[in-house]
Amino acid sequence: MIPKREVATNNGQTYFVTSNTAERRSFFRHERWAKLFLETLYNYRPERYLLHGFVLMPDHFHVLITPRASLEFAVQCLKGGFSFRAKRELGWMGEVWVAGFSDHRIRDDEDYRTHLAYIARNPVKARLVEQARQYPYSSANGEFDLDSFPRGLKPRPFKAKTIREFSIKRRRARRHLRRANPRLFKAKTIHVIDKTNN
Repeated sequence: MIPKREVATNNGQTYFVTSNTAERRSFFRHERWAKLFLETLYNYRPERYLLHGFVLMPDHFHVLITPRASLEFAVQCLKGGFSFRAKRELGWMGEVWVAGFSDHRIRDDEDYRTHLAYIARNPVKARLVEQARQYPYSSANGEFDLDSFPRGLKPRPFKAKTIREFSIKRRRARRHLRRANPRLFKAKTIHVIDKTNN
C-alpha cells in the first residue's frame, strides 16, 4: 500500500523536491531550455513559494522551497508552467516531465543545511564542473536571489554545548555513585618501568 502524501496546506513547512524529465532526456543541456526553466522558477516566486536553493541538472531538478499553499500546487505551477512555455516558446510537443515528484520535509536547521550542501555538490559529483560556484544553473554559484532561512525550523544545539551538557551530567552521576559506593572509585596505582637505566 502506498502511503498518502503529506499535504502541506499553509503550514509553512520547507521541502526538498526532486523531479525528473520524461525518459530522463537531457533537455537542460541546452542553454535555452535551462534559462527558460530558471525564468519559470523565478516567475512563481514569491507568490507560490519561497525559494531557498535549487540546482537544475541536465535531466532533473532539485529545489528547496516553502510553499505558500500546498506543496502539490507549488510543484504543479513550476512543472506545468514550464511545460506550457516549452511548447509555446521552444516548440516542444512531447512530454517534458515524469508524472509526480519526490519530496522530503525539512525537519530542522541541520537537515536544511544538509540539503543545501547536496544541491551544491550535485553538479560536481556528476562531473559537470570542478567547483559548485562554476555551475551556472545552481543557487550555489551565489548569483541568484534567494529567500532567507525559513522561520520555524528548529536549530539543533551546537555539538560543543551537547558535549558540555553530557560532561556535566556524567560528573553528577559519578559524584552520586562515589557517595553511594566509595570503594568503586579508589585510585589505582600505576607502575611505570623505567627502561632508560638498563
